Amino acid sequence: MFETKEKQKTAILLGASTESKEIILKSLVELERLADTADIKVVGICYQSFKEKTKATYIGSGKVEELKNLVSELKPDMVIVDEMIKGFQLRNLSEAVGVDVIDRYMLILDIFAKRATTAEGKLQVEIAKMKYNMSRISLIKENDERFRGGIGSKGPGEKKVEIEKRIYRNNLKILEDKLKEITKNRGVTRSKRTNNREKIVVIVGYTNAGKSTLLNALAKDNIYADDKLFATLETTTRKIYLDYKHYFLLIDTVGFINKLPHDLVEAFQSTLEEVKSADCILHVVDASDKNCIEQMNVTQGVLEKLEAQNIPKILVLNKTDCCQDMSIFESMNYVPISAKNNENLELLKQKISEILFPDFEYIV
Repeated sequence: MFETKEKQKTAILLGASTESKEIILKSLVELERLADTADIKVVGICYQSFKEKTKATYIGSGKVEELKNLVSELKPDMVIVDEMIKGFQLRNLSEAVGVDVIDRYMLILDIFAKRATTAEGKLQVEIAKMKYNMSRISLIKENDERFRGGIGSKGPGEKKVEIEKRIYRNNLKILEDKLKEITKNRGVTRSKRTNNREKIVVIVGYTNAGKSTLLNALAKDNIYADDKLFATLETTTRKIYLDYKHYFLLIDTVGFINKLPHDLVEAFQSTLEEVKSADCILHVVDASDKNCIEQMNVTQGVLEKLEAQNIPKILVLNKTDCCQDMSIFESMNYVPISAKNNENLELLKQKISEILFPDFEYIV
């Protein structure tokens, strides 16, 4: 019996903001990679640099008409907006162009939902989705009808929207309580590590910088890693020995990305707490990516939000075997490696040992 493969969805990307054309196009390149990660084929792009957004449809009427013609020509399944825009704008834009319209946040949520495998990861994604949907409950088309409280009740009852919001809030609290319980258990684990005086090294960085590949290389393990954005979402911990006596716990974390929605950062707060408990942070950067400096800044911004900027850090430039020009890093203190080819990993371990065990001399 033959299985019918589901037809790959197609999309037009819409980039529109007050930024310059160059910045918008650069962001659309990343959005295309996100679409590819979600198994969506990009068939066209449309962009606009404006002074201010249009309230009803986010973009102006002329650009709406241009997008509508592009949709008519290319016949995509959807349009993906490279920003987080309001629910009524999504609806109005969708009605105007004749296909579904989603924003960057919805796309990332879809990827996270597909990639989450643990109970904690699934809860974190579900909480973020629920918060996102709560802001869009007002789109319920009830013509502002009210429901009376019962026989003989005086005055108007609750709006359908208000009822829906209360249901969402109740369900959200249930999920957050479940996540708090898991977070509590994670906190107990962290306390045990502290009591045992175990040294913690946490890997952070932009998504697809090679964090999981580095963990695999140092731990000689086979953890899932792929050339996709957000290939892994859950934290993974491995024990790395420097000699028979000295070792540290190496923890991989979820990758960061530009315009990462606040609710997602908040939802993954319990996972990112691992960063705050670290004795050393490995900031992994894809040195071969032409946007690596911007990616470094995004990661640094998240670390500052987590109040982890004062923890000792090692800048790890990965994929240097694919990098033709290292001159942009001249003023930086870094360790160049290729996690895929196991290059300079012993040097990296030496740098880690200098921070964790100052009196211990690790021989490369």
